[in-house]
Amino acid sequence: MSGKLYIVPTPVGNLDDMTPRAINTLREAQLILAEDTRTSGVLMKHFGINTPMRSHHKFNEHETLPGLVHELQAGAVMALVTDAGTPGISDPGFLLVRECRRHDIEVETLPGATAFVPALVNSGLPCERFAFEGFLPPKKGRATRLAALASEQRTMIFYESPLRLAKTLKQLAEAFGPDRQASVSREISKLHNSTRNGTLEQLAQYYETNAPRGEIVLVVAGHEPQAAVKVDKYAKFKNKNNINNSTI
Repeated sequence: MSGKLYIVPTPVGNLDDMTPRAINTLREAQLILAEDTRTSGVLMKHFGINTPMRSHHKFNEHETLPGLVHELQAGAVMALVTDAGTPGISDPGFLLVRECRRHDIEVETLPGATAFVPALVNSGLPCERFAFEGFLPPKKGRATRLAALASEQRTMIFYESPLRLAKTLKQLAEAFGPDRQASVSREISKLHNSTRNGTLEQLAQYYETNAPRGEIVLVVAGHEPQAAVKVDKYAKFKNKNNINNSTI
């Protein structure tokens, strides 16, 4: 009988964001797959979870995938966690879930913490439709991606390192225009969380001299296309009549 894989979100900051269901799931699983066992170990200790852990991250997931699938097919019940937030969202998880689906292994994703949703709502920018971009390409393909997104009409969400934030804001201002509205949220749900709004140019200038710390979520307003100019197809006839009338 096939086992089951649980995808378990963990707090992005405040440990009180951990749900009772997530705690119980981690306690009842036979094995916890963790992006970093040291980071997750702090969380497990806090909640008194003694389930065995094994490393599962972007550097080993390809080679460990067959073995994990074999264990799940044999009936193992596993839970996947990352350092913070929901696995699979700019974190390891996608490959394992895809392989489980291919082999008819049951997967259940618990609802819970993720950084981009509170940052989006907190930005004050339109959030009924949005595009989650995660991390931009670091070098190759970065300019091409920015050029493609310049005409995106939905609100856009990016994750960024505090060390690269000012540079990224400058690049966005060049690609999207300096007056495009944006919002920078840092340390979501933590003690010193903050959100700063302004144009891309204003934010780039601010963070160039005020280096941020912690996890960053950048929210950028979508492109607003100019209203189409309505052409009067009878204008030339009206102009002609006006000229004729003026000569009478």
